[in-house]
Amino acid sequence: MGELETEAEKTRSEIASYLRELAEQLDGDDAVTLELGGKQVQLDPTNPVTFKLEGESDWSEGDTEAKQSIEFELVWWREAQTAEEGTLDITTEGQ
Repeated sequence: MGELETEAEKTRSEIASYLRELAEQLDGDDAVTLELGGKQVQLDPTNPVTFKLEGESDWSEGDTEAKQSIEFELVWWREAQTAEEGTLDITTEGQ
């Protein structure tokens, strides 16, 4: 298995730039490199890719703010006969 997840506050412009770079990588035929929280992972999406887009708002009685979010998820399947073949290769920047 393996998972790489991070959370950081960024400006709208920084996020747009990151998403544009990701989109350019997805548009090519090579692997996609994600850099998150000082770590990197390379993924090679196969066709077809399932694209999930979710927007939601969470507010409760008495709250003074509503939490709103957009989530993007890309899902694809790769051949793997062992757990090692299915594991993400996560590296720390500078390795």
